[in-house]
This record gives sequence, structure tokens and C-alpha cells, in this order.
Amino acid sequence: MNAGQVAALSGGVGGAKLALGLSRVLPADELLLIANTGDDFEHLGVTICPDIDTLIYTLAGLANLELGWGRQDETWSFMETLGAIGGETWFRLGDRDLALHVERTRRLALGESLSAITDHVRARLGVGPRLLPMSDDRVRTRLRTDDGWIDFQDYFVRQQCRPMVRDLAFVGVETARAHPTFLAALAAPDLRAVVICPSNPLISVEPILALKDVRAALAACAAPVIAVSPIIGGRAVKGPTAKMFTELGTEPSARAVAERYADIIDGYVLDFEDAADARAIDARVVLARTLMISLEDREDLARVVLRLADEIRA
Repeated sequence: MNAGQVAALSGGVGGAKLALGLSRVLPADELLLIANTGDDFEHLGVTICPDIDTLIYTLAGLANLELGWGRQDETWSFMETLGAIGGETWFRLGDRDLALHVERTRRLALGESLSAITDHVRARLGVGPRLLPMSDDRVRTRLRTDDGWIDFQDYFVRQQCRPMVRDLAFVGVETARAHPTFLAALAAPDLRAVVICPSNPLISVEPILALKDVRAALAACAAPVIAVSPIIGGRAVKGPTAKMFTELGTEPSARAVAERYADIIDGYVLDFEDAADARAIDARVVLARTLMISLEDREDLARVVLRLADEIRA
């Protein structure tokens, strides 16, 4: 364990923006990224890990900024051919992206752990910080809609978040074990900070927190736990966060996100637009620009988070 290490919990696109900022203001060996794997699924015979891959592509400078997912400079011959022969094309896999899924699936079938494969890929693609799946055990997010239970990717991609969400379940989380390196980091006395990136609390962060011992470890952690709100002015920066909050009976707000983390956070970063919520949050609050458009925005927000953590620890 390196002195001053920061552990960051992240989902996909929104979390990856702050993860990139952290990676640019911290030495590589002082940042440990923990990726949600509840979004993982098996499709067309391959295992796909959307949040892990988004983090890798983002930190490697390979992310497709135009689409907001997948790899840049992508080609689509596989999908075109699949469509021509009548295959399922609702989940688009670019040719370059597909190579990663095929290799991951091959190595999983040989008995390698997801964490070992992830570590190999991030190193090969030039990503410095350590990146871990939240668990090497299978956890799958499912949503109950008016038509019954469906897999997360069915809801998110195939049905474009249209169904009303009535409930959530993380199948397998009861027996899944948090990655031991993750738990060891939380127990380290010299851990500098834990950062909950601005990812969807319901489907990107909650699967991590639902793992056995994780929430207790965060509550007992010697380091300050800092969360960044993914909601600005009642609207999600990206994705169905606000819609899902509303359908589950909670007004979407920065305050509502903080309440979900109330038992574990010491500090909270919310946007200037939500300053009125600050007084109702039971944590040390800092206002900042949380909409990360430029690379400078990502770095600036990372510095705000780390400064808050250092102030709380001091």
C-alpha cells in the first residue's frame, strides 16, 4: 500500500471523467480504481464489462468521445455482417471493441479471474493506475418494470430506458466477495481518501456498496469518504439517474443522492446550482463546478475533491 493512496469507486462515463481527472493529478501508484460490474452481461457469446472498459478506454485516451461509449476510430464490419444475416444488433459492438470481449471471454473460460484479465488489459493499453472489478464473482443488475424483471442492458440499451422502473436487484451480490485488494485498501491506515465518483447511485455505485463488508468498511475507514453528486439542478448529467429516482419515489436532487450515502460519507461536492441543498446535507459540503466538459474541468474537480479530503483529515 502506497502512502497517500486514493481509492475511487466508479461506474461508466460520468465516473470515468473524474477518474481521468484524478489520474492526471495523482501519481499512477497513488490511485486505485474500483469498477462496478453489475452492468456486465453475456451477449453474442462474449462477456461484456461496460464500466471496466469505459474506464480503460478513457484513461488510455481511446474512448469514442463522439458516441460517448466504445473506442475511437471504430469500424463496424462485424455489426453490418451480423445484421445482414439476421442477427441481434441492438447492442452495437465495434470491431476493435469486440476484440477485447473475445479475448476476455477466452481467458475467463480458461479459469483466469476477471481482475487478472483487467489488469493485463489496462497495462497493455498504457493505463497507469490500478483498476479492479468490484468483485471477481458474478453480480448482475436487474430491474423490475411493469412487464416484469429485465436485465440492465435490456433496459438501458435495447429499450433505451423507456420502461418504468419499480425495483432493483443485484443478483448474486449476497454471495459475491468484494475484491480483497479493495477491502485491504479501505482498511489501510494511511489511505488518503475514498472518492465516490459522480456515477448513477442506483445502478453504478449501489452494486459496489451492496457487496458484503463494503459499506461497513467504508463507514469504519480511516480516510475521508468524499462523494460527488451526479445530479445538477434536478437533472442527471448523463443517463437515467433522475428518471429512475422519480420512478422509485424520490425527487431527483443532489440532496437525495447525499442521503443515500449518509452513513458513509464525510464530505460531499455539489454544483453551485445546488447551493440551497447544502444546509440539509449531513457532511462537509463544498460547492464547485461539477459539469466536466473539458479536460481542465476534470482535473479541477479532482483537485477540489482531494483538497476537501485533506482538509477533513487534517
